[in-house]
Amino acid sequence: MPTKVLVLHGYAQNGTIFSKRIGALRKECGKNVEFVFAEAPHILKPVDFVWNQEKAEDAGVQAEPAPANNTEQDPTLTPRAWWKPNPERTRAVGIQEGIFVIEGGCLRIQGAAFAAVLSALLEKPHTHPEFLVDGEPVASSLFCLAVAGFKLLDSWCDSLWEGGYDTPTVHVIGQTDVVVAETRTRSLGEVANNIRLEEHPGGHFVPSKGPWRKFLAAYLKDPAGQHTSPGSADAGTSPSISAVNSVAGSRSETPTVP
Repeated sequence: MPTKVLVLHGYAQNGTIFSKRIGALRKECGKNVEFVFAEAPHILKPVDFVWNQEKAEDAGVQAEPAPANNTEQDPTLTPRAWWKPNPERTRAVGIQEGIFVIEGGCLRIQGAAFAAVLSALLEKPHTHPEFLVDGEPVASSLFCLAVAGFKLLDSWCDSLWEGGYDTPTVHVIGQTDVVVAETRTRSLGEVANNIRLEEHPGGHFVPSKGPWRKFLAAYLKDPAGQHTSPGSADAGTSPSISAVNSVAGSRSETPTVP
């Protein structure tokens, strides 16, 4: 049976957009992996991009959200989010609505940060009993693959982060990522107790070169297997795996991540 992978798209994307952006990875996986693309509940409006556009431009990144008239004509272009931030990035407004959508992570910011939240919640369902069904969690998480993830700061998550979470997590970060700062993306290691850190030489995107496609496809097919670091091919050295504590394309025009 193929591995079923829940895919959480990034900020200002949706399931259709992200499915196309990881087309090379989906092709590499073939019939070994069944991708289930979830849709974030919050539809973004032009006003939602103002604050994030300023942050993106400060970082040298040009955000290009789809024009409103295009999204009205084609719902598959509708930009969505798993939550909306306050300017201080201390609240994730509406994150609970995203959890009700899932019922059950993988890949990309905001999706990568949200996948870590879901992994912790499925381990500690009684911290938020409103998400239990007949007193039990709706699903379990066998692994978490996060690309450019981070530790989400919100008081609602405090009980989830206490003591960390144990779901095996592979965290992929770009060495030249200017959208999510290095200190912020490495903060995921503060709460993921079973994390494997992999770095690629590019920026804010899911790496799509051959060694990376093969690594990600192999991991998704067999998360418990021993897989050689694709970073060794980039560096021309022996495999390097960074265990912070030790738990998923093409370039994206995603605005600064809340």
